[in-house]
Amino acid sequence: MSFKIGFAAESAETKTTEATYIAPAQTTTPRKSVVQIYFADRHMTLAYYNDQFDLHHGEMVYVNGKLEGLLGRVTDVNYNFKIKISDYKRVIAVVDTTVHGEFFMAGSHFVTFDRNALPNSKAITWFKAPSGEEDEFISGNDDTSFNLNNLADMKVSANVAERGHEYYIENKVRYISIDGNKGYAIVEGNENYEVEFEYQYGEISHLVCSCFCSYNCKHEFAAMLQLRETLQIIEKNYADKFEQTGYFAAVNNGTLFAFAIDGKYNGSFRL
Repeated sequence: MSFKIGFAAESAETKTTEATYIAPAQTTTPRKSVVQIYFADRHMTLAYYNDQFDLHHGEMVYVNGKLEGLLGRVTDVNYNFKIKISDYKRVIAVVDTTVHGEFFMAGSHFVTFDRNALPNSKAITWFKAPSGEEDEFISGNDDTSFNLNNLADMKVSANVAERGHEYYIENKVRYISIDGNKGYAIVEGNENYEVEFEYQYGEISHLVCSCFCSYNCKHEFAAMLQLRETLQIIEKNYADKFEQTGYFAAVNNGTLFAFAIDGKYNGSFRL
């Protein structure tokens, strides 16, 4: 069974999770506003100044200041105000939760073979705040590889394997994709981590994680378990679609509904 999902709707107030997206440049100058933003993780509502985005009730946003990196939801937009700007922090990012494309059931995840439906460049914005200008990342890797069907060759400790298996069972691999031979995953831990790797003919190489461990970690092990399961389902049910595009992206069922569907009070989807 496939699901065709396409939303461009306003959202009602609901629970929040950590995510962020830097909205595209506005074609018109947005109206200056003071917005009330609810942060579910802190159970508080605070006021912020906004002069970058055309904000609406229900949209998910990020701010600077003490709550930077924590997702909030707009509960009120006020255009009639006079404030001292130095007294207010600002809205710095808006989450893009629009999804357009066809998804197929694949166990605990929905899978799509359309590169435009939910690319990893958008998926990561659902989970992580934008990097600051001062942030700089660099990675390296060796030439080791292992077969996806023999994860013992990852040479992780029993404890790491156990924790990674728990993450996999608990559906903490929120997103995973293959594009050609490039692989990518988002794994929920103490924060949300990005796992990158190469996949070719069943072999995994150049496996790295943004948790900055110098060895294979539980996030990588969880991602490999999810990758193996997803590829098995694809091979059994959707092999022709994967062969045609050389691409798939799988998103956790709950994650897709939480961001693309939950809180929308208009729009439609087809089952």
